[in-house]
Amino acid sequence: MNELGLYLSKRSINRSDVSRKTGINTTRLNELSNNPKTKLRVTELYKIALAIEVNPCEMLKEICKGIKLKSIE
Repeated sequence: MNELGLYLSKRSINRSDVSRKTGINTTRLNELSNNPKTKLRVTELYKIALAIEVNPCEMLKEICKGIKLKSIE
């Protein structure tokens, strides 16, 4: 499970409801939630955030918390 999957699980989000509200099929949602190599599009993130009634920016911060810039030495 990747960061999106953990985020949705922590909040007990029903993926079928999200699929219905966003138009993103459940197969794609499962792929986005489980496969770390699958790229989440910004439009998908925004639709998911709207569907689960959270601030898209806060959701992005939570999902991308492990991403850092290279340090310059």
